[in-house]
Amino acid sequence: VQLQASGGGLVQAGGSLRLSCAASVRTFTSYTMGWFRQAPGKEREFVAAITWRGDITYYTDSVKGRFSISRDNAKNTVYLQMSSLKPEDTAIYYCAAGASITTMKIRPRYQGQGTQVTVSS
Repeated sequence: VQLQASGGGLVQAGGSLRLSCAASVRTFTSYTMGWFRQAPGKEREFVAAITWRGDITYYTDSVKGRFSISRDNAKNTVYLQMSSLKPEDTAIYYCAAGASITTMKIRPRYQGQGTQVTVSS
């Protein structure tokens, strides 16, 4: 499974960005998909996940109400819509794939290269 994230950039606080992740895999619908992030000097942090049907989503508390995860199974792509961005959201964002939301939060099965998100104050 290859995962390629894109869509990062520099944005002012309060702004929005949409990240995309294209998955090179035959059985995209076999996977729960998610996003992690890692800020400089900090550990990797789980951000959000979505089940294969897209009917269940889960977010870390710090992004609830501001971020929205979605997926398009026809395009093998998962998205992360980020709004009301804060400087503390600055990090490299990684796309990940796993068996379930529970296991995804602990250790994703696959993780791709990240995309940098920088939020200026």
